[in-house]
Amino acid sequence: MARTPAPAPSGDELLKVLAALGNPHRLRIVAALHQGRNYVSRLAREIGMSRPLLHMHLQRLEAAGLITGSLELSEDGKAMKFYEVVSFRYELTPELITEVARTLGDGDGEPEGEPPGRTRPAPGSPRR
Repeated sequence: MARTPAPAPSGDELLKVLAALGNPHRLRIVAALHQGRNYVSRLAREIGMSRPLLHMHLQRLEAAGLITGSLELSEDGKAMKFYEVVSFRYELTPELITEVARTLGDGDGEPEGEPPGRTRPAPGSPRR
């Protein structure tokens, strides 16, 4: 029986995935979780990252649909959040990019994390 190819992601979905993977810390997290599911404290120790920073990266990867987290109780009743990689495969081709570009939302071109119409001041410039 032939496998049906997965539907192409939307342009916005593809951008979210590429942005999530466009960071060396997040690539290391995905690589570590590919070895097996893990909980935050142990994962932080294994990859040498603070837990708050790891949480930020895990949220970004989870929002992109690349990992999933589940809360579980340990034997002593402590809540622990385990993360694991979601199976994914993207084949980037000019044809795919052409297809998903048609579905892109209206990006405003603002730097990520900045409200529309605001830009970061240049270093050393006076604040308004």
